[in-house]
Amino acid sequence: MIFKRKPKAAALGTALTELEEGVAARDGGRTGQAFDAVFQALRSAQDSDLVQAGPRLAALLPGFPPTGPRPTLATAAGFCVERGADPLACAGPILDAVHQDLRDALEFARRLAAAGAEPPEPDEANIDDALLTLLGGEPQHATRLALAWCAVEEWQAPALAVLCRSAEVRRRHAAALLPACRDLAALGHHDLKCLAYALALLDDEPVVVLHRPTGRGFELRIGAVADNFQLHTLLAHVLVGGGHLPGAAPSAESVRLATDPAPARGGSGAVATGAFELLAPNGDRIWNEGLPDDIPVVEGRRLLVLDTPAYRRSWNADRFFPLLPGTAELTRVLSADETRSWFARTTFAPGGGPAS
Repeated sequence: MIFKRKPKAAALGTALTELEEGVAARDGGRTGQAFDAVFQALRSAQDSDLVQAGPRLAALLPGFPPTGPRPTLATAAGFCVERGADPLACAGPILDAVHQDLRDALEFARRLAAAGAEPPEPDEANIDDALLTLLGGEPQHATRLALAWCAVEEWQAPALAVLCRSAEVRRRHAAALLPACRDLAALGHHDLKCLAYALALLDDEPVVVLHRPTGRGFELRIGAVADNFQLHTLLAHVLVGGGHLPGAAPSAESVRLATDPAPARGGSGAVATGAFELLAPNGDRIWNEGLPDDIPVVEGRRLLVLDTPAYRRSWNADRFFPLLPGTAELTRVLSADETRSWFARTTFAPGGGPAS
């Protein structure tokens, strides 16, 4: 929960109308007062009021002052989504703003690099006239870039509020944001792991799975699987637990934690145990610490090879995103000819070592 509820506040609808009018009039003083009133009202509003308020708050983002507390406004909209507002109705303005700040933060780093300077730690205390001069260009735009660099992690909470509650939101928005998120994270100044994982989620994704020791092949469809720890558990549940492959099936508790629609509450302490080695078609290891998105696409299908584990692995069975139950469904067992054809696209020979 983003905000704690408190007993007394002004009516949310009234405060929100005042904020909308202040933003429309570009009246900074009126906007600031209404902004504070909205946040007071959020703490005591009924869920039915928050359902209506979420899209209205999100809709203010495009017109909100670019150097104002936009992530905080988005967080308010995200709080309403947590309490029942439609994530799809709120997602466009929130994720467009996230995308803009990711790009602005990257532009901030690019300009400093062109000036021969390293970017500072993302703290507004580091923004001064000397830094803005290094950035060059119009001062207000330079300020916006610097503020984006400092505030980009604050966008994760509202972004996750909509991304983790709607596959349609992910389908519409995630692919456009993911490259910028990863590029910024690679600079090493921001912790954007949660946002990157949410943007990389696969929904209704077909995966061809080959089991090298038995030479068998399967087609599965996965969805909302946050990382390869969770994927590993689901693969073992479907293929070993379903009687298609030899080995020890995962515990009922680890499967429940991976798939139960009810969000987990706190750490369970449950442990999952690995049944496979996960490999790319070229023989590279696909790490449990990675993502299903790491599985290479070969001729329009993600192609994963399972092998005998090199050593015993175990991990905490709690899923990365408590709100998101993962799914893995066996859609069909591949014929022998199909399986041979898919193995031919890998460096492996079924039932043996690497292909010659």
